[in-house]
Amino acid sequence: MRISILTMAVVAVSAAALSAAEIDPKEVNYEDGVVKASLTGVAGDPANGAEVVGNKSLGNCVACHQVSDLADIPFQGEIGPPLDGAADRWSEAELRGIVANAKIMFEDTMMPAFYKVDGFIRPGNAYTGEAADETFGPLLSAQQIEDVVAYLSTLKE
Repeated sequence: MRISILTMAVVAVSAAALSAAEIDPKEVNYEDGVVKASLTGVAGDPANGAEVVGNKSLGNCVACHQVSDLADIPFQGEIGPPLDGAADRWSEAELRGIVANAKIMFEDTMMPAFYKVDGFIRPGNAYTGEAADETFGPLLSAQQIEDVVAYLSTLKE
């Protein structure tokens, strides 16, 4: 009886781990730029998302976008649209698609694809000027994408 209960517990934990498995950047399903499924199966954390949006070493979204909620971060950009009211303009699935790879929804955008690992034109390996090797990964992790989406979903007019 104990073995059966233990076996069931292991199966349940394994199933939960598989359902929360990260979707590989090459396996993301874009439908007209929209990504309906979570990239991780784990809810995003808006506080972590705000950190990614405002951190110059992470997403650095404020280099191009203004965000009133992050007014304490200086030198916000004006290239992209303000992110205030993003949750009123786009659904969670649309935001996920835009953050993961905006070029699918907005072909002429200057916004980088934050969750892409292939199809680049001559990507460099960091700042070395050398061609990228197999370690060329996405700019943000799947969970960071989910965190940014959770944060953007809080930005209403």
